Formats: sequence, C-alpha cells, structure tokens
Amino acid sequence: MKMVMLGTTGYHPSATRHTACFMFPELGLILDAGTGIFRARELVCTPHLDIFLSHSHLDHVFGLTFLFDVLTGRKLERLTVHARSQDIEAIDTHLFCEPLFPVKLSKLNCEFRPYTDGTISVAGGGTLTHFPLKHPGGSVGFRIDWPGHSLAYVTDTIADPAADYVEQIQGVDLLVHECYFDDSLAQWAEVTGHSCTTPVAKVAVAAGVKRLLLVHVNPLGPPEDPIGLDVARAIFPNSEIATDMMEVEF
Repeated sequence: MKMVMLGTTGYHPSATRHTACFMFPELGLILDAGTGIFRARELVCTPHLDIFLSHSHLDHVFGLTFLFDVLTGRKLERLTVHARSQDIEAIDTHLFCEPLFPVKLSKLNCEFRPYTDGTISVAGGGTLTHFPLKHPGGSVGFRIDWPGHSLAYVTDTIADPAADYVEQIQGVDLLVHECYFDDSLAQWAEVTGHSCTTPVAKVAVAAGVKRLLLVHVNPLGPPEDPIGLDVARAIFPNSEIATDMMEVEF
C-alpha cells in the first residue's frame, strides 16, 4: 500500500507544489481535496472513492470542482465526501453556487456524509478517527489504524506539544503534519492558526511517532527547504519535507 502526495503546499499553488491532497490509490482514499487532486486522474483504480476533508478553506476543497475531469470515463459505484456538517453546507452553498461553478457534485452521484462520533471503517481493514484542531473556522485531524501500521494527518492548526490532539496521535508510524512557516515567522503562525518548525518537531517527540513528514509548507519559501529542515531534525531526527508526487510505502 502506498500514499501519494498529490499536493504539499498551502494557500496557493507554486511552481513546484499544489495545495493539500494525499491519496491511497489502492484503497480509493483521499485526504483533502486541494488543487493537487487533478493528479488523481491517473491513479483512480477502485470502484469507490472516499474523500475526507479536514475543513472547507479553499486550498483544501477547491479540487472538488476538478472531479468532473478526474472521473471522466470512470463510473464509480460510490463517491463519498466526508466532512463536518458546516463544511458540507459551505461547500454546497458557496463553492458550487451557480455563479462560481454551475454543476453540482450530485451529477457524479456523490454523497456528502457528515462526521459523527466514533470511528469510520476504511478500505484495507482500517479505522479512521477524527479529532478537533485549533484553527480559524475550525479543522479536524485524522488518525487511521490498519493492521500493522498507522498514520495521523494534522493540518491547519497551531502545533503545540501540550495540545489536546497530541494524545490522539500517540505512537503512529507516520505523522503527516502541516508546517507552513519557519521559526522566524512564529508570531505570524500564531495569528493565522498555522504551525512553524520547532513546535511541530516537538509534537512528534511528545507523541512518540516513528516518522514525521512535513506538509502544507509555505509556497513562497525555497522549494527544497521552505521551513528549515535542519531545525526539525535537531529535535526529531526522522523528519522529512514532503514533495509533490512523493510516494510513501506502508
């Protein structure tokens, strides 16, 4: 099983990165639907597709409008978008309003399914749990546990090793965590509800994870190292910066 990084930046695309989207092709599972989702067209290989949204900010949902292209020539048995109730309402009312995008996802037989308490079964024998994150307008993080391995995805939040969400991600094999700013912009990270390098690395230590993959990085930073990887590795050595189309094997 592999996870493909379809989009690894935040806010807007850059010359080398698209916005947040992460896909497990063999499972028909996608986390967030940023502009990187157009790359899923060549990767869809299941009769179903489950898209889990962290929140409804445009850099995480704009790619939903790309699904008419992504799924051209493919007749899925099921297309489900999972999100908070308020995000579903915002997407339907605003993103798919006629003056902006005149075709509803119902044309693709898409079902929007609001999150409820408890776990959600996902392909591969896994279970997904979601938990709240601190961010303007709110956001949720995800933990997925499969037999023998586990993953946590935490985006659009203020990293803090004392935050409540750290308990939810304890001991995962891979932590995919946003790191929009380097440490020189820590004050701006606090104002905007995002993370900078040192606190993210400290979260990985506090949670006892095995591997840290940094995503949702600043599109204006140097493409090869926008957040100061050496700073992260000094605290948590097994840290990497994700790049678009990077594949992670499980």
